[in-house]
Amino acid sequence: MEKLKIAGGYPLNGTVRISGAKNSAVALIPATILAESPVKIEGLPDISDVQMLSSLLEEIGGSVTLNENEIIVDPTNIVSMPLPNGKVKKLRASYYLMGAMLGRFKKAVIGLPGGCHLGPRPIDQHIKGFEALGAKVTNEQGAIYLRADELKGARIYLDVVSVGATINIMLAAVRAKGRTIIENAAKEPEIIDVATLLSSMGAKIKGAGTDVIRIDGVDELRGCQHTIIPDRIEAGTYMIIGAAMGERVVIDNVIPLHLESLIAKFREMGVQVETKDDQVIVSGTKNLKAVDIKTLVYPGFATDLQQPFTSLLTKATGTGVVTDTIYGARFKHIDELRRMNAQIKVEGRSAIVSGPVKLQGAKVKASDLRAGAALVVAGLMAEGVTEVTGLDHIDRGYSNLVEKLTGLGATIWREKMSEEEIEQLQNS
Repeated sequence: MEKLKIAGGYPLNGTVRISGAKNSAVALIPATILAESPVKIEGLPDISDVQMLSSLLEEIGGSVTLNENEIIVDPTNIVSMPLPNGKVKKLRASYYLMGAMLGRFKKAVIGLPGGCHLGPRPIDQHIKGFEALGAKVTNEQGAIYLRADELKGARIYLDVVSVGATINIMLAAVRAKGRTIIENAAKEPEIIDVATLLSSMGAKIKGAGTDVIRIDGVDELRGCQHTIIPDRIEAGTYMIIGAAMGERVVIDNVIPLHLESLIAKFREMGVQVETKDDQVIVSGTKNLKAVDIKTLVYPGFATDLQQPFTSLLTKATGTGVVTDTIYGARFKHIDELRRMNAQIKVEGRSAIVSGPVKLQGAKVKASDLRAGAALVVAGLMAEGVTEVTGLDHIDRGYSNLVEKLTGLGATIWREKMSEEEIEQLQNS
């Protein structure tokens, strides 16, 4: 096991290139199961979730070639093998295997998913969709069993706007008989990305990116080539880092439209932001003004940026209120930020941040992926050295973090943990 060490206080300059979107990749890779011939996806991020899903496809008979930023999946010999335990439980996005395997084989057995612990994130809307398409769904010994004689198109209204449920229902519906209409669908860019891949395979999908998606089922899908969209959350994280410590940071390979809610908040704070076709340029300022943010479904402020943004607010003058309407339990980073001298209190679904304060380096632990990002932002701002453990979380979503930050002028490195440190971490 390793820990991350950050010597804070260094100004950052230069260009950072954003990787492909994690939240697309974890759905695109399971989607390849639906094809009858090889699928090539380019621009993938080099993260552990991608490696985990690739090995899961190999477990069920897929031929997978994974090079740096691309994957070629030949799903010809994939079988509907049960995946009740093991790797499938280690990442939340494994639930996309349900929709993909149900779509292709009309049956699946998938262990209940893992991933970051962000409080209750039920998959009831996924199950509602599968049942509407004609599947029988049961929970047996911690695994979801899906069985259908035939999948038939249906009209499905999602009670809660859910990215996962929208994508999962799409995966199952593209090979169902007849038309499926998903109402109150999520509108995130990653949904459009998945729909683009499926359409390239021969699926008939209209309305992706709106709240009503129409899918006319087809009998078979073929392989294709697809390039993933840039990761708007990684881009947003580096924008926050630029606002916190940057003199002039260029974030390259981005779609500025995907970041409008963050850009608007930056301008409200007094951060200078310039947008180009595929770049965002952030120039830091010493006098940041506190702002309030409320996370909402896209195109609102992304819940995945709430945690790193909270770290930035410690530098702003005044009181900022961060309200998370998506995940009420997404405040585990607050205790760690307090160790670093942050003045934050949590009331219900809100964190109240008072600033400016000078953060101090400390030993902190990442409890989930974006909490890890928040601690990295804080470490770059703090006086002295910050030591971050729980890197397995960060590695799930940030490709080449140390190299990218070093390229901007940060003093950041990884170190092996001693046996004693590992034991302490496991007992904490």
